[in-house]
Amino acid sequence: MTSPENGKGDEEALKARLDRLAKALEERDLRPPARRGEVDVSARSTGRALSLGMRVLSEFTAGIIAGALLGWLLDKAFSTSPAFLIVFIGLGTATGFWNVYRLAVGSTGAPRNGSK
Repeated sequence: MTSPENGKGDEEALKARLDRLAKALEERDLRPPARRGEVDVSARSTGRALSLGMRVLSEFTAGIIAGALLGWLLDKAFSTSPAFLIVFIGLGTATGFWNVYRLAVGSTGAPRNGSK
């Protein structure tokens, strides 16, 4: 059995050890990255990301829908069942991808060749 005097000494030693460990952890800064400020999850950055995502979605779908509509109208005008529809859906998809590519290149902030 331990005497009450030994118990106090053990508690003080334990508190001193815990204080040393706490200081060592603070020096190492083992907190998660979000708490260190490395990850920006503010409302402003989230809003920008959502805005860009919606713009990408609308640019891509608009190209496909415009191509399909134009192909359908040309098929009606020339009575060529799905020929123009297939061609213009392909062109609309390619246009949608091109628009998304331009948005992605423009959002990096890097200057493109020939631009000032």
